[in-house]
Order: sequence, then structure tokens, then C-alpha cells
Amino acid sequence: MKKTSLVALLLFTCVSLFAQQEKGVFTVQPKIGLNIANYRNAGDTDPRVGLAVGLESEYQINHLFGIAVGVLYSMQGDKETDFYNGHTAKVTDKFAYINVPIVLNLYVVKGLAFKMGVQPAFNITSDFEMKSYGRTLKGDYSDVLDVNAFDLSIPFGLSYEYKNIVIDGRYNLGVTEIVKEENVKNSVFQFTLGYKFKLPKK
Repeated sequence: MKKTSLVALLLFTCVSLFAQQEKGVFTVQPKIGLNIANYRNAGDTDPRVGLAVGLESEYQINHLFGIAVGVLYSMQGDKETDFYNGHTAKVTDKFAYINVPIVLNLYVVKGLAFKMGVQPAFNITSDFEMKSYGRTLKGDYSDVLDVNAFDLSIPFGLSYEYKNIVIDGRYNLGVTEIVKEENVKNSVFQFTLGYKFKLPKK
């Protein structure tokens, strides 16, 4: 029992020594990057690479924990190849969302954070582009399908900060259906580069 308590105390002390984030600091971070997006439960599809850009703010609760809230424009969707009457049809789903990630950051080493949270999102476009027979057809899924206006994901990953520059990599695991009554959900790897501005304390 004493040995277990001693190990726990040593671990806590080590984490506290290395994870020296300044308590009570509020930062704002513009960020830009890319998504590698696809669908879950959709069969054999290929990822779509798109833009992710927005703003994130963080409050440092104590030396170990910070809570961050962001607003990002996020290009998502997928690519797939279908065959109709002997012809190939290449379809790109061009979805876009306003994502609002709410993430808890655990700083295990100064600048290095593990993160996990919840991400509500709001669909703003649900377009598609199909190329077949040498022609291109464009449309909007919402004209023919019941596209879900609200999306929910679980983001988790890690980030590293050096001299206010932040490299962030996370996976957004979709938990809601993209189209109602179809068990297809978002699956997005997101990589961003940001710069933290520290706001003065009152």
C-alpha cells in the first residue's frame, strides 16, 4: 500500500514539474490546416482532402489542464468510384461544416498536450460532383436526401507548442448520421498549424 502511494506521488510530482503551463492564462489561436476526410460504414471509399481554418481559444485551468473552444470551417466528404452500364462514374461528396470543438487539454510535458472532448457541428453545404461519360454533373444532396443539419463528433489527439507556434493533430470520430436513416458517419483526420496570442490578465 505504501509502495503504491509512493509511486503515485512520484508520478504526480514528475508530471507537475514538467507540465508547467501558466495558470489562469487565456489565449486566442488562429489556425489553418487540412482534413483527410472519409465516411464510416460507407463501404469502399477514398478520402477527400480539404481545408480546415478557424480560431481557437483556451483557458489554462491549472498547470496540468486547459480547456479550449474553437470555431472552424471544415471541408469534409469522400470520393468513390461507381460503375453504370460499363462506364465509370467518379463521385466527390463536397460537404462543409462549421465545427465547434470543445476540448480538454492535459499537459503531460510543457508544450505537449493530449486532448479529448466533444464537437458539435453544423452542415453548411452538402454538394456532390459526378464525372462520367466525359461530362460533369453537379448537385446538392439536400434536394433528394434528408441531410442532417447537425453533426456530432468525438475529437481526440495531441498538440505541441513551441514559442507560441502550435502543431495539432487529431481524429474526429463521427457519432451521428450524415444523412438521416442511413448509418454513415464522418471520419476525419485533421492537422493544423496555429499561433497563440496571450491575452493580458485583468
